[in-house]
Amino acid sequence: MSTLSLRLPDSLHDKIKKLSKKDKISLNQFINSAVTEKITALETETYLSDRAKRGNLEKYLNVLNKVSKE
Repeated sequence: MSTLSLRLPDSLHDKIKKLSKKDKISLNQFINSAVTEKITALETETYLSDRAKRGNLEKYLNVLNKVSKE
């Protein structure tokens, strides 16, 4: 595990302290969770973008045409 020294504006630090206390987790856990959420969002965006490039509109429409229209 790595140690990271982080500089935050006092106002942001105060907000993080209040929110982590409200969630009954440590400041470290709160920041880890926030960073994990951000990484996941960015990786998901990249994955979906890459996946869309492999898509085929004609095949997609053919599959939709097989769905019952009732």
